[in-house]
Amino acid sequence: MSLKSIVRELREMRDGIGSMSRRVGGSDGRTSHGRGGSRHSWPGLWPEQQQQQRSPPPRQAQEQQQQGRWANLPPELLLDVIQRVEASEETWPARRQVVACAAVCRSWREVTKEVVKTLEECGRITFPISLKQPGPREHPVQCFVRRDRATSTYLLYLGLSPSLHGENDKLLLAARKIRRATRTSFVISLVSDDFSQSSSTYVGKLKPNFLGTKFTIFDSQPPCDAVVLPNNRPSKRHSKQVSPRLPLGNYNVATVSYELTVLRNRGPRRMQCTMHSIPALCIQEGGKAPTPTGIIHSLDEQVPTISTSKGKEPAIEFSSTSLSADLSGPVCTNEVPLVLKNKAPRWHEQLQCWCLNFRGRVTVASVKNFQLVASVDPSLGIPAAEQEKVILQFGKIGKDIFTMDYRYPLSAFQAFAICLTSFDTKPACE
Repeated sequence: MSLKSIVRELREMRDGIGSMSRRVGGSDGRTSHGRGGSRHSWPGLWPEQQQQQRSPPPRQAQEQQQQGRWANLPPELLLDVIQRVEASEETWPARRQVVACAAVCRSWREVTKEVVKTLEECGRITFPISLKQPGPREHPVQCFVRRDRATSTYLLYLGLSPSLHGENDKLLLAARKIRRATRTSFVISLVSDDFSQSSSTYVGKLKPNFLGTKFTIFDSQPPCDAVVLPNNRPSKRHSKQVSPRLPLGNYNVATVSYELTVLRNRGPRRMQCTMHSIPALCIQEGGKAPTPTGIIHSLDEQVPTISTSKGKEPAIEFSSTSLSADLSGPVCTNEVPLVLKNKAPRWHEQLQCWCLNFRGRVTVASVKNFQLVASVDPSLGIPAAEQEKVILQFGKIGKDIFTMDYRYPLSAFQAFAICLTSFDTKPACE
């Protein structure tokens, strides 16, 4: 059997399992993400999320029987098949075949996790966990952001620019601005039609202060090898009985600050980003940024025990310290955190405007355009060349279309959250 035939049969088997899951979900009142199609959702994440959906025993037996046809392949043959698929499908949407291999069964998933390298090593986004991994060192990951003013939604896609019909645009992350009486916030999700913080697609959020001069980036999952510092401010999470669909926590991983402009001059914005979960020494040669290698878990997988009572919704008993003060403090890496600052533009006399070299990726002048470089203490001994590298750049190319290019040590989630700060109103900075 040829490699293409194997991949084709895998896709047919995956589609059949997906249709059964949708029928089962419809029977207990769940609705699928209808709008957007394949462009607005990750194609079947890891099998653990598929196993969370409860189905009748006959359906489970039928699914296991279908997977058993491929679960007993010789390890050498299985490794060769997945290596060939991973090497041949380098870009989306063709890279869906690699995700299909990981969704077959447990043995296929384990081999796929060994074959697929991290984003820093291979430079290719494959699974949702790639969005939490630092980008490659040698070249940036090029993305674009599409803004929908009507719904206050921001969609991050992988690619140089929007395609003609949008069919091949790969959605990475989506964010929605939530307006409240005193402030706004941005909720970041894996899909474009579910921004609930109790959903398994919840990734994180961005919260500004009242003046729009300081933004806090919260991650739904704790960073690798990090400790959450305590915060003495009161929290709303002191209740002992918590619904199991609530997220485990929001971890303060970064802070973005804009310089307060007293005279309200129309110059470029000045911003500074403190990455609490990334050490400053990681940008030097041989340095290493925290790199998660698991998956973006949902709450159901992380809760060890659920106590249920007859006629009531399942509830979880937490101690007073598990979900209260220690989740709102900044994350500490026991090292000096990485600080990013915007690269100072130069004044162009002929054009009468502030200019930066975006290397053709930005074509429209906007106060939202910026480039971020490292700002480190000279005592750390980091070469000047590393400090001049543009780690993140963001700029406008058309009406409601922006480009976002990021590289090591930032992840797609961190870069996207930083760029979202440009869209919020800043009355004290402009």
